[in-house]
Amino acid sequence: MNVPVLMYTTAVCPYCIRAKQLLKARGVTEIAEVRVDLEPERREEMMQRTGRRTVPQIYIGETHVGGCDDLIALDAAGGLKPLLEGSAS
Repeated sequence: MNVPVLMYTTAVCPYCIRAKQLLKARGVTEIAEVRVDLEPERREEMMQRTGRRTVPQIYIGETHVGGCDDLIALDAAGGLKPLLEGSAS
């Protein structure tokens, strides 16, 4: 997997933990985490980029996947693996 993964997170978010577990199960070895609880100004950045206030917010490459439920749905639909491999259309 060579497509970068970025995730806006907080320390105590169970959805963030679940999303990270799913990504690791699909072969992701590195997740760039932006901790919006430690860097509150980054939450504003996240909201500007995504239009959402909740964490996690996940980017795979330049694609905004959404939150944990969105990631799970993408995986169930068979779209996560191609996105991680950089072969999604």
